[in-house]
Amino acid sequence: MLTNRGALHDELENHLRERLDVDHLSLVSNATLGLMLALRQLGLGGEVITTPFSFVATSHALLWAGLTPVFVDIDPETFNLDPDLIEDAITDRTSAILPVHCFGRACDIEAIDRIAERYGLRVLYDAAHCFDVRVGERGILRAGDLSVVSFHATKVFNTFEGGAIACGDAATKAQIDRLANFGITSEGHVTGLGLNAKLNEASCAMGLASLPHLDEALCRRRQVSARYRSLLSDCRGIRIPEPPSGQTENHSYFPIEVLDSHTLDRDSLLCLLRAHGVHARRYFYPLLPDLEIMQEHASRWRGETPRARELASRILCLPIHPGMEDRDVERVAWLVSA
Repeated sequence: MLTNRGALHDELENHLRERLDVDHLSLVSNATLGLMLALRQLGLGGEVITTPFSFVATSHALLWAGLTPVFVDIDPETFNLDPDLIEDAITDRTSAILPVHCFGRACDIEAIDRIAERYGLRVLYDAAHCFDVRVGERGILRAGDLSVVSFHATKVFNTFEGGAIACGDAATKAQIDRLANFGITSEGHVTGLGLNAKLNEASCAMGLASLPHLDEALCRRRQVSARYRSLLSDCRGIRIPEPPSGQTENHSYFPIEVLDSHTLDRDSLLCLLRAHGVHARRYFYPLLPDLEIMQEHASRWRGETPRARELASRILCLPIHPGMEDRDVERVAWLVSA
């Protein structure tokens, strides 16, 4: 009962399906396994177009599935895969597109859908950062064939470790649930290759205990983000991305770009912050195509990705969480501005 979809598991799944505005949701033990299961469910082969600017789990999931990542450059304003560059990367081996809603900022879903329909491609969204995000009136997890969200401890909502796969029909959910339980259909019957990716009851209890406090936590994140913006708005050499339009924002991250006009380069500023106990992060650095594991597996990419490379050299994510007090935000901003 602790590990095989007990009462708390089902209760959390039902709550989250309503909260996230999806038709069907399958809880999993983490979002990386969620991506691996989703790729398996889609039955892909060959090449998958994706972004070079993401956490390593995105490309690792592709390699585990025996797929070849093809890295396409990003839009420098949204940090997401640039739809205008996707078609040039499509070949007869391309089976899908795997975009990432970076920092919870929605990809150009409509443009990606049009390309996928034109070429007969599947679309799987890495929506790890997107808990409670909506585009217009719709939950962002409705986008694509499948979407995967993370409930890792660093995320807006967490179950210690965890995640979920969102899909549009009951038959797909049932198949994903079987894949996450070794491919077992009933006692003594295994109908396909699967993993052990079930979310345990202790993690579900954590999630259920967190839900009543979620709106308060989101409100505080919004306040911290607004305070950062106010304090850093005139800081020389610091660029703060504009808030995304047409969507809600969960303020899961607070990214800044450190420009050449700042008194310190990005890495020197990072060292300064850490020397003062401020744990900023270079999300995402290095670029995925630069990782040795990508080169070892002959992952190929068409041309350079100069926008992503430039961003990776400048990006810094400042601490943001509901426990931050105004004085904490002011101290971080003072260090960044020094």
